[in-house]
Amino acid sequence: MTKRFGIVTGVLAGVCTLWFAVTIVAHAQSQAKTTGEKGTVMHATGPFEVKMTPQKPDNPTEEAANIARMTGDKQWHGDLEGTSKVVMLATAPDAKGSGVYVALERVTCTLKGRSGTFLLHHTGIMNRGVPELSISTAPDSGTGQLTGISGKMTIIIAADKKHSYEFEYTLPDAQ
Repeated sequence: MTKRFGIVTGVLAGVCTLWFAVTIVAHAQSQAKTTGEKGTVMHATGPFEVKMTPQKPDNPTEEAANIARMTGDKQWHGDLEGTSKVVMLATAPDAKGSGVYVALERVTCTLKGRSGTFLLHHTGIMNRGVPELSISTAPDSGTGQLTGISGKMTIIIAADKKHSYEFEYTLPDAQ
């Protein structure tokens, strides 16, 4: 009886996993078909200032992991006017110039006349000195007039160390 129960459980787990995967793929395909219906792709640009503050490890596990934790404040200007709060985890580049960081950032702003908040998630990888950065809006994180926002952001750091952004995003059409 126990062996039969294990087989049935395994089959049910497999069926549930398959159903979950098919549901995710179907949802992704339906989202891809409706993305154009959400609104027009828009662009925002401007400068920003950032201040990052290292945080001390607050427990033995965090200290043993040897991963830096930082918090940050940003002031956004241009098409996106506002502030944001950042929480970042990072490894220092090793001798070969490789490292990684991840961050979450809550942006409170007016974006081309529409006010609200949204969340950005960052993944930065330095692979032997070659940088790769992905910054995207977290799904369903928009509030107020920014509800439904989705997009990707590019950060530009000039030779003089000044920061600016390019943000490509969509919002549902105003009703």
